[in-house]
Amino acid sequence: MKILIIEDDRDLALAISEYLELHRVECDFAYTGASGITLASQQHYDGLILDNMLPKVQGIDVCRQLRANGVDTPILMLTACDMEGDQMEGFNAGVDDYVIKPCTMPLLLARLNALYRRRHPERECIRIADLRIYPKEHRAIRAEQELKLTPTSWKILLLLARRSPAVVSRNDIVEHVWPGEEVEEGTVNVHLHQLRKVVDKPFEQLLIHTHVGVGLSLFVETR
Repeated sequence: MKILIIEDDRDLALAISEYLELHRVECDFAYTGASGITLASQQHYDGLILDNMLPKVQGIDVCRQLRANGVDTPILMLTACDMEGDQMEGFNAGVDDYVIKPCTMPLLLARLNALYRRRHPERECIRIADLRIYPKEHRAIRAEQELKLTPTSWKILLLLARRSPAVVSRNDIVEHVWPGEEVEEGTVNVHLHQLRKVVDKPFEQLLIHTHVGVGLSLFVETR
């Protein structure tokens, strides 16, 4: 995570950055509202920590200007005021969350992490040995190599992965890939061969296993 701290109190800004950097958060600094607007408009940040009491311009006005400039970076406002009306004004100006000063560093980090998660939801990932499958992205990676799968191979692989390590019958595969269609056994065999060719053939360890008379499964065999 990379953030910009817009805070005129240099000692406070340094204290915040030292704590955050212990938790692998990279920090930049701006000590005036004007410099904060410039940096936030020109560079990419995952979040802004913005003090509301800045010299010459209030933090809420900095927030308004950033939103007017099209900057949608999440803003966490530091304020000594816990009045509901003031906070409502900030939210209407584009503030994403508030922290009331004085606050603990763990709370500040927790608020930042919450804002970060909203913008960067965790990707669903199915892991089986060295195989990683990202369903929403239609991507499969094995041993850090991108697998080039046909649409049909992808459907079969995802079905096997979601049910792993259970055995999936050929009938279930047919119904999943070709619902309501009459499909010849040879057609199914061709697609299964193509899938094995991509997922297993280039690698030492087999992940796709045939269970004669039952179906297929996807798992890592331990010896």
